[in-house]
Amino acid sequence: MARLIYIANTSIDGYTADREGRFDWTVPTAEVFAAITELVRPIGTYLYGRRMYETMSAWEGAHLHPGGPAFTPGLLALEQEFAAIWRAADKIVFSTTLPRAGTARTRLERAFDPEQVRRLKATSERDLTVGGPHLAAAMLAANLVDELHAFVSPIIIGAGNHWLPADLRLPLELAGERRFGGVVHLHYSRPR
Repeated sequence: MARLIYIANTSIDGYTADREGRFDWTVPTAEVFAAITELVRPIGTYLYGRRMYETMSAWEGAHLHPGGPAFTPGLLALEQEFAAIWRAADKIVFSTTLPRAGTARTRLERAFDPEQVRRLKATSERDLTVGGPHLAAAMLAANLVDELHAFVSPIIIGAGNHWLPADLRLPLELAGERRFGGVVHLHYSRPR
């Protein structure tokens, strides 16, 4: 059975984006970007809501040619590797408003069905990841998420999109922690 993994960049006060939807304060260092790339390397399917899919779809054409523009100065090789990993995986987008998926290997679903995700976990040979706090909240509430990875940035932003739902109680075990300068990676898993 495949695991469903939730990976998020978050502020110290638990937000993935500020009130205006900006997340420029989460720009990773090379070390953080390499750690995230290693986390997603075994992923076979990305599960997205519309907004996170639209953000991540930039990787479809990113860094196709050596010497192309990098999103972050000094990270071109890492970003090319991440883009290749992202393009090689399947994507499922849960959205009622997205007219069509604009990337390869992408399927559009009009509604989130927890049973569909359970079947996908049961039949997948590779792990899955959920991207975006709103879809992740629904998957956490449906008891689908097996692991959580938070990359906590040293900033307080006060309001925005929470990385976790406010009304959920879920026991977790600390499976690992790592420091990258000011960023802390916290890895939690569901008790077995």
